[in-house]
Amino acid sequence: MYQYDHYDQTIVEQRVVQFRGQVRRYLAGQLSDDEFRPLRLMNGLYLQRHAYMLRIAIPYGLLSSRQLRLLAHIARRYDRGFGHFTTRQNIQFNWPELMDVPDILAELAGVQMHAIQTSGNCVRNVTSDQLAGVAEDELEDPRVYCEIIRQWSTFHPEFTYLPRKFKIAVAAAAQDRAAVQVHDIGLYLVKNAAGETGFQVLVGGGLGRTPIIGKVIREFLPREHLLSYLEAILRVYNQLGRRDNLNKARIKILVKTLGIEPFRRLVEDEWAQLKDSALRLEQIEIDRVSRFFAPPPYDPAAAADTGFALQLARDKAFATWVRHNVVNHKMPGYRAVYVSLKAPGTAPGDATHEQMDGLAGLADRYSFGQLRTTHTQNLLLADVRQGDLYELWRQLHTLKLASPNVGTLTDMICCPGLDFCSLANASSISIARQIQEKFEDLDYLYDLGEIRLNMSGCMNACGHHHVGHIGILGVDKKGEEWYQISLGGSSEKAASLGEILGPSVPRYEVADTLERILQVYIEQREEGERFLDVVRRLGLEPFKERVYAKAGAGAGAGAGAGAEAGAGETMLAEAV
Repeated sequence: MYQYDHYDQTIVEQRVVQFRGQVRRYLAGQLSDDEFRPLRLMNGLYLQRHAYMLRIAIPYGLLSSRQLRLLAHIARRYDRGFGHFTTRQNIQFNWPELMDVPDILAELAGVQMHAIQTSGNCVRNVTSDQLAGVAEDELEDPRVYCEIIRQWSTFHPEFTYLPRKFKIAVAAAAQDRAAVQVHDIGLYLVKNAAGETGFQVLVGGGLGRTPIIGKVIREFLPREHLLSYLEAILRVYNQLGRRDNLNKARIKILVKTLGIEPFRRLVEDEWAQLKDSALRLEQIEIDRVSRFFAPPPYDPAAAADTGFALQLARDKAFATWVRHNVVNHKMPGYRAVYVSLKAPGTAPGDATHEQMDGLAGLADRYSFGQLRTTHTQNLLLADVRQGDLYELWRQLHTLKLASPNVGTLTDMICCPGLDFCSLANASSISIARQIQEKFEDLDYLYDLGEIRLNMSGCMNACGHHHVGHIGILGVDKKGEEWYQISLGGSSEKAASLGEILGPSVPRYEVADTLERILQVYIEQREEGERFLDVVRRLGLEPFKERVYAKAGAGAGAGAGAGAEAGAGETMLAEAV
């Protein structure tokens, strides 16, 4: 993983000193709330419903065991014993005291971490495929380019105060595991007809109040022009993006308003002035950064292990966990292991300080001292010998982190909702618990197959409900919590936005409503069809008929609730 040099470390430490002084002056009454607000947001500090929330950057989701131990320490000493992993591969702490935040940032700097540009109208944390570097379907490791983009965008003087926040994702595999098409800029590593590696560039994607799938602005961009082309896009956006209307300030609105062809012409004109500048990405720089992501010292004898097959045959529970939480690795004898943060009765994405400490130890023992955070709010041990899987599984059990539910209905994405967020209209965590209780039978979940359920507590879409196979949006209806359901969304390569099924349902009916939807799927599916496939084949009508068959006061009372959902995107939102 990337290691700070002297300049990186000095910059991060100086930022801590600056913010310590700003907090001291604020607490002394020398800075007003309005003066302090942009200063704290520049350091990832939000004021939420009950307390401050600190968002810490985890670039492209990569963590060392040392860093995870520090996060466990922060949860234990400065918070209430847990942290929340987000869809941008970051971690949030919901209960720090303001006076303690400079100390937290100082401790983070000691392990090469920070909270810089995790909020505000700037380029946020660059995200990628959690299987980067180990995926069988990968062209090459996209983390190299994520790191190059991170270094270019951090403290970029021209893009510190953009019209709105700006998010970039990079992927290089046949399967999109990073929701590339719903980012402000999405980058797919591709090869052209000559066999040269470059990027397909998408622009103008995003969720929130106006969900849009990104559009291709360039089919092939040579990789030496990566930074100059990104700079051209951001310059056009910075010049023309709206600053008079918060809900229309994202680049997706600019692209939609102008049209992709006029927007492309503006970018190409800007790029013509930049492509041969100092922004040109030389091979020597790509090679320099690539060295930080060299493969670990894999054991060539790992593929000869026979104990793994024996354990699969002997232990049915272990075999079930392997089937759902373990995926193939490009190195023979190794596997990548998903650590589910979706155990029954827990808030999706949360991990306790004991679990983080325990996982750090398991990473040291089984995965070369590294972990990854995922787009779906789980963790990943990317480099586990298959001969170590059985013992790893047993130890994950003791940490309550071995739920074999990855890819199932209960492996849901869920924002913090009304429990924490000052923007939320409705609870998310309580609905997640309702769903967990309703669908606790693993055999039933396995029979349903792959289902992506995403839930947000407001229109900001931090839970990515628009691209869930099943999406749930919490809305406020005259002071009561109702839930709008959509079907058919996906953040995969064939990306799509879900369609609203009908009137919203009251909170106590959410799980029962899902059951009726799933029953239609069970009755109508053909051999090998996933839930998403059936929705796309049948459309909404069969599901709508089943859900609203009981009609009358129960189903109809929520009509129109969606129209009153949320106050739009704000600076606080983590949504793509």
